[in-house]
Amino acid sequence: MAFRKALKRTAIIGGGAVVTLFGLSQLSEYRKTQARLAHVAAEAELKVPYADGLPTRQAQLATLKDTEEFDVLIVGGGATGAGCALDSVTRNLKTAMVERNDFSSGTSSRSTKLIHGGVRYLQKAIMKLDYEQYMMVKEALRERANLLDIAPHLSAPLAIMLPVYRWWQLPYYWAGIKMYDLVAGAQCLKSSYVLSKTKALELFPMLKKDKLVGAIVYYDGQHNDARMNLAIALTSARYGAAIANYTEVVHLLKKTDPQTGKEKVCGAHCRDVITGQEFDVRAKCVINATGPFTDSLRKMDDQKTSNICQPSAGVHIVIPGYYSPDNMGLLDPATSDGRVIFFLPWQKMTVAGTTDSPTDVTAHPIPTEEDINFILTEVRNYLSPDVVVRRGDVLAAWSGIRPLVTDPNSKDTQSICRNHIVNVSESGMVTIAGGKWTTYRSMAEETLDAAIKAHALPAKPIKTLGLMLEGAKDWTPTLYIRLVQDYGLENEVAQHLASTYGGRAFEVAKMAKVTGKRWPIVGKRLVSEFPYIESEVVYAIKEYACTAIDVIARRTRLGFLNVQAADEALPRIVEIMGDQLEWSQERRMAELEAAKKFLYLEMGYRSRSEQLTKTSEINLDYQEVMRYKKRFHKFDKECKGFITTVDVQRVLESINVQIDENALHDILNEVDLNKNGQVEIDEFLQLMSAVKKGQVSDNRLAILLKTAEESLDMRGPVTVDRSGGGV
Repeated sequence: MAFRKALKRTAIIGGGAVVTLFGLSQLSEYRKTQARLAHVAAEAELKVPYADGLPTRQAQLATLKDTEEFDVLIVGGGATGAGCALDSVTRNLKTAMVERNDFSSGTSSRSTKLIHGGVRYLQKAIMKLDYEQYMMVKEALRERANLLDIAPHLSAPLAIMLPVYRWWQLPYYWAGIKMYDLVAGAQCLKSSYVLSKTKALELFPMLKKDKLVGAIVYYDGQHNDARMNLAIALTSARYGAAIANYTEVVHLLKKTDPQTGKEKVCGAHCRDVITGQEFDVRAKCVINATGPFTDSLRKMDDQKTSNICQPSAGVHIVIPGYYSPDNMGLLDPATSDGRVIFFLPWQKMTVAGTTDSPTDVTAHPIPTEEDINFILTEVRNYLSPDVVVRRGDVLAAWSGIRPLVTDPNSKDTQSICRNHIVNVSESGMVTIAGGKWTTYRSMAEETLDAAIKAHALPAKPIKTLGLMLEGAKDWTPTLYIRLVQDYGLENEVAQHLASTYGGRAFEVAKMAKVTGKRWPIVGKRLVSEFPYIESEVVYAIKEYACTAIDVIARRTRLGFLNVQAADEALPRIVEIMGDQLEWSQERRMAELEAAKKFLYLEMGYRSRSEQLTKTSEINLDYQEVMRYKKRFHKFDKECKGFITTVDVQRVLESINVQIDENALHDILNEVDLNKNGQVEIDEFLQLMSAVKKGQVSDNRLAILLKTAEESLDMRGPVTVDRSGGGV
């Protein structure tokens, strides 16, 4: 009885506090909305200097060098930096932005792909009666609605299921999710709802049935993060901002203020990473938006300054699309170590993550095998035993570094609030640190407000709320049909172009070459199983792509979806870029090598290769060993103990199958652990053992030999297309 009274009292107090918080925030929100209505109407007044075509990178660099003084120089081309550039230029400030790598090359391209307010943060806000964290969720939900409106081609609402395995959790989670809807108010995407066990399994048939009592479905947003970041940056360039990737800050420029006698930051000495040329960019205000590298630039300003960021690594994996429904994700609210795992459909694949652990700052974070296996283990806990979650099904894996704001009272990074801070140093440099992808726009607004106040900049009112991003203006849900009808593109390719480039998709389609086939008429694919076409590589250069990595990782998302497919597409990508940019043979080889290294280390290809090594155990019973030896000897007719491309080609020709010699070499090379140009019997048995244990899946040699063996007996057709290619 005492427990029930205490529970009731807690519910009343907590409910009252939430209602009070909600009332106050709604009043504040009403006032802010009214004040901004006029700003949205002002969009029509903005001039677009480069509406017809973007200036080249060379032209942008020339502007950076030749401009006497900018009002604002932003360092960092991630979501926050690009947001600051767009905010600044649309306030009629002379704006520059430099990024030492590619736009969105860091954390902004390695997110969970969600545009969300944060259900977890709302839970903490309610349980701890934390008004600040509640307002952070409120702000994020407002920004979520805005982002879905200004880039509808790159984002969309996504249903997310929260499975419930204890009866008492059903009302608990339902109340929390309903509060999430309530806080969103009029900007709620769709109302959440409760599902019975039967209905939950109907919508998510891969779900574990045992002890399932029901589920709750709520809605958040999802986007193509790297393309979204790029759209923000390109939009700022359209409005006149001078932006340049592969332009690093060597040191800050300073001058003495005649009134105070103190040194003030007045720009940066930069270096073009591509050519090595150095130059000064002068500006009244410098904004530090470098994400995890925030403290590096702050120490460039003042060596004695203390660190304000605590980096945290988050690993994600990509597995085949059949692991999740096409239009519904899954949320695991309490993993074995207290972290949250999302399991989401994305780009016709499934993304699972994320981990959250302290890390060192690096420009090239690497996913660890430990983190990959942790995610796989958590995924297995929620999926049916009928669905075998194999390590070999991991098609790609990446690690992103979150620039969390340090809380001195925190014991671990999981409890750090993802809020942001804006700081103005004594020398006048403005730093924006922390925050979430979703709130990039409001963070940029707050940052520019601080910069304008600190440097008395002649700025106009904010105009980014409701401002359409690159490609959004002419996009419609049926735009892809026009692409099919007008250009003769494949339906899947047309849908991809429309959802990637929006209204600019027609420019990509115009560049597409004729295939020489009856259908499709135009649009040669880079790899057969993905809708990326060769003309996208040419268009990527117009979007400031400078390297092959830019194309496979950020202009297309091939490297994030399937590293093996990306590896196969690389030679053609380098060839196209080399022709367009007039690369020497040495440069082409260097680009190919750098891109392969990127896939190997940063996109999880190394983890794939470690699943099959010289020391891998052969865990097969006697019957399996004899069966696989028999299969092997159908190709090794001379009983040499190994097979080469010549052996395989001979058997394939006998069953009327033709495979390109280079492709066949690549197929054998995946299993050739000794790298001696041949696959030995022990290597083949190690492969089949790894396949049996789930460490390797969809291996092309295993599938090829099995299918060819069957065809030798039946003399039927043999299929050798790669069905996935796990890492």
